[in-house]
Amino acid sequence: MAADDTVLRVEHLTMRFGGLVAINDLSFEVERGTITALIGPNGAGKTTVFNCITGFYKPTEGRIALHRGDATVWHALDALTDSGKRGIVRPDGALFLLERMPDHLVAQQARVARTFQNIRLFPGMTVLENLLVAQHNALMVASGYTLLGVLGFPSYAAAERAALDKARGWLDRFGLLARADDPAGDLPYGAQRRLEVVRAMCTEPVLLCLDEPAAGLNPRESAELNDLLLGIRDDHSLSILLIEHDMSVVMGISDSVVVLDYGVKIADGTPETVRNDQKVIAAYLGVADEDVAKVEAAVGL
Repeated sequence: MAADDTVLRVEHLTMRFGGLVAINDLSFEVERGTITALIGPNGAGKTTVFNCITGFYKPTEGRIALHRGDATVWHALDALTDSGKRGIVRPDGALFLLERMPDHLVAQQARVARTFQNIRLFPGMTVLENLLVAQHNALMVASGYTLLGVLGFPSYAAAERAALDKARGWLDRFGLLARADDPAGDLPYGAQRRLEVVRAMCTEPVLLCLDEPAAGLNPRESAELNDLLLGIRDDHSLSILLIEHDMSVVMGISDSVVVLDYGVKIADGTPETVRNDQKVIAAYLGVADEDVAKVEAAVGL
């Protein structure tokens, strides 16, 4: 993998909770402008990996590095690690060690956006207001932390118009513009799922982490979501890391797939390679590797 294609490096990630090893020596990479799926049976450790990447958990061991801008910033990785700092920001790029950052800095500085398995919209706010909340940090800076906004400075008015234009543009793309003034809680379930992705995109992420975005969607809604995710990947060279149980979504849109079983990586490759991996089949069927053929024959696979 070329260094200039790498956005995220997860190296030897281990997460222990007391005597329980939830993630054990996990390493993988995410390339720029690709969709990487993190899959595995229930309890495999997928959400724990997300929580480590997004700053909700501090890993027991390992390094999680994210870069944006010029790829030469990767050359500073070892020096950054030795320095004890969280990151470096240069005119040509930035590099961050996410395991050293709390969740709000992972989102704000490293520009990692996340959605959750359970919808976390502000249901009493309008659809449009949910997207303006996502742009709160930029608007606060533009307002001089309320002073310039209160005094009506043109710079804040321009920033506010830009935020509204961005929000409406994303709503239009995701087919939600007509519901902009409706309470988010009034949207159908599938539309709320799309709104969560839209809200994340309003933060202009370098890496978008989606936790089961197709959960609860019908086949038509899942297909629509696939098209939208492929579109934003292609149009914005966005890197997407997703957890998903719907294999039609995983196999339909992923460029690469990482498979976990009891916190250990058992496969990493293209969807086709992973689909035919005996260890993956065994993990999902819940049988030993040598029994895969026997079970497949019994159930007609």
